[in-house]
Amino acid sequence: MENSSDFAAVPDAFQRLWTPHRMVYIQDGQQPHPDDCPFCLAPDMDDEKALIVARGTHAYVLLNLFPYNSGHLLVCPYRHIATYDEASPEEIAEIGTLTQIAMRVLTAVSKCDGFNIGMNQGRIAGAGIAEHLHQHIVPRWALDSNFFPIIAGTKAIPKLLGETRREVAEAWPPGTE
Repeated sequence: MENSSDFAAVPDAFQRLWTPHRMVYIQDGQQPHPDDCPFCLAPDMDDEKALIVARGTHAYVLLNLFPYNSGHLLVCPYRHIATYDEASPEEIAEIGTLTQIAMRVLTAVSKCDGFNIGMNQGRIAGAGIAEHLHQHIVPRWALDSNFFPIIAGTKAIPKLLGETRREVAEAWPPGTE
C-alpha cells in the first residue's frame, strides 16, 4: 500500500479500494448471446443440473449459480421477457406466490433472519442477465458480517449448491408450484 502523502496531491478524508478486475465487467458486461439465455435453457434441463427447486405454470425457482449467500434463489418466468412491465398478470401473480413460498422454505431450511428481494432491470441497473426477467431472493443472517468480498474479492459460501438445492427442493411444499 502506498501513502498518499508520497504523491503530488492534497490528501482527502476518503479511503479508496481499487478494484481494476471489475473493469472487464463494467466495460463488457456478462450478457449471454440471446440463444444462450440460461433462464430459457434451464427449464429444459434436469432440475438437479439446472439447480431448479420448484416449477410453476408461468414461472420457476432456481438457485443462483453465482450466489451472494447460501440459498440465493431466483424466480424467473418461463417466457423470455426483459422487464417487469412486460410480464402478464398471471406471471406477476405466480412470481409473487413463488417468492412467498421461497421465503418460508428458506426460513425453515436455513434459519435466516431476513431477506433482500429485488430485481435489477437493464444492464445499467446491474442485471447480470438483462434480457430475461428474474427476481432475487437473498437470505440474510444477523451474525453474518463476512469481510472476504471487500478484502479478497471472494464470497464465502458455507454450503455446496447441490446440497442447498436438495434441501430447498425437499422442503418445498407439494402442490404449491
